[in-house]
Amino acid sequence: MGRSFENRKHAILKTAGQKSKVYSKYGKQLYVVAKNGVPDPEANPALKSLIEKAKRDQVPSHVIDKAIDKAKGAGGEDFSMSRYEGFGPGGCSVIVDCLTDNANRTITDVRNCFTKTGSKLGPQNSVAHLFDQLAVLSFKGDNEDEVLEAMLTAEVDVDDVECKNGQLTVFAATNDFYKAKQALLEAFPDIELEVQEITFLPQADANLTEEDVPIFEKFINMLNDCEDVQDIYHNAVLPS
Repeated sequence: MGRSFENRKHAILKTAGQKSKVYSKYGKQLYVVAKNGVPDPEANPALKSLIEKAKRDQVPSHVIDKAIDKAKGAGGEDFSMSRYEGFGPGGCSVIVDCLTDNANRTITDVRNCFTKTGSKLGPQNSVAHLFDQLAVLSFKGDNEDEVLEAMLTAEVDVDDVECKNGQLTVFAATNDFYKAKQALLEAFPDIELEVQEITFLPQADANLTEEDVPIFEKFINMLNDCEDVQDIYHNAVLPS
């Protein structure tokens, strides 16, 4: 149906790095989701989904349990979501999502990443309109029509269903993420969701040159090293 997640997912660069960075990222996200809802995954679909994702990324149970236990206590840290947008090396579009308890520290850190790599931090909504924010669920399969029928039966607002190389991918409205996931699991109880997330997909790619690659990699590594950075989205395509 025209939208190739396999071809575009290279543009979704998630925060990686050392294990401690990954654990810290998930610990913070789990705490916020549990604190803002209820610290019970069976009563909090967002928390349950995040726990499943953390386990797929091999986050130890004690890290998950500690974050949820912390959310059960009174008081605690006050994290807020911050989103920064701009133009990276080679003119690519970049969105940086952060969770922070110190907005001044976060904007300073993120701005330094842009400034020190010749990139440009832009105002809010300067590049977000160049991306589609969608719920993405992907699993092994080949019957596109059955998947689409399951989505329509569940009244999911479907953007696209794609079948490529034995992989089925559903693109849906973000507010239908949990409805789409539940519909898939009920219609196809044996499937294993390899991708289940709300993410930004670029509407067009920015092809980098060989000369752009070193500074682009430096830019991404600097962002990944920032304490508060959670997710990085871009439309850069590196030369093969």
